[in-house]
Amino acid sequence: MARKLTVAAAQTGPVFGGMKDGVEAACAMVKEGARKGVDIICFPEVFLAPFFPNRLIQDYEKHFVTLPNPVTDPLFAVAREHKIMLVFGYAERDGAYFYNSAAVFDRAGHLVGTYRKTHIPAYFPNELRGGTGSYEKFYFSPGSSLPVFEVEGIRFGIQICNDRLYPEPSRKLALKGAEIIFMPIAYATYGNDNYRVAIWDLPLQARAFDNGVFVVAANRVGDENGRRHIGMSAIINPLGGRIMTQATMDGPELLVAEIDLDDINKARRSLPWWRDRRPDLYGNLDPP
Repeated sequence: MARKLTVAAAQTGPVFGGMKDGVEAACAMVKEGARKGVDIICFPEVFLAPFFPNRLIQDYEKHFVTLPNPVTDPLFAVAREHKIMLVFGYAERDGAYFYNSAAVFDRAGHLVGTYRKTHIPAYFPNELRGGTGSYEKFYFSPGSSLPVFEVEGIRFGIQICNDRLYPEPSRKLALKGAEIIFMPIAYATYGNDNYRVAIWDLPLQARAFDNGVFVVAANRVGDENGRRHIGMSAIINPLGGRIMTQATMDGPELLVAEIDLDDINKARRSLPWWRDRRPDLYGNLDPP
């Protein structure tokens, strides 16, 4: 019997107002997902705030929240009403610590768990021609674990933006049983299509292909404070790392696809990469 699931990547637009505006837009996407029979929606990286880590600001704490929170509660209520699971990218405050996180909610609106971004970048505009810079190390503490979540028998992990460029954590998640890797992202262009393909399309496809997993990548889109998020959210099949469907660069949209989790075993049987691994040469990534 096929194990089919309808997944969605919520490609959200610029944030110029407060979190409340972003929550309202996200609620509309959840309702659209309900009309389209979506089971789980992945939202982008810190999508309810302007992408403040591309510069240094003094009042950054206003963008961080602790869950539950009265501002974000309406979104979770709508998702619960429509029985949709969420992967929710946000700037998390936990006491004196600040994280770039993604929380997982089940259909009943219960918090299943949280992943905290592990690979925190820092580079500056003069280091990447056309880049807007990243000052994330000034704001976020790194996470220290790679959890695999299980909801309704579906096992999945999360990688946030820069994490996707490192093959080891995705392999670790796959070895721990992940069938899907959700990727909340806030990726901006550097004005060069070849570079975009190299740092956007190819890593997403490689993570799916190398590990025999589905990848659901939700990116932000649009111009915001001198930074142009490119959109192009994607859902990728493990069979050959094929892009099943991809959003445009034009604006917000809900990207939806039905996936068959049986394709994972087909992909892993078609090429014997897992069988022929040599951890004795390059280290043990096996769980725990």
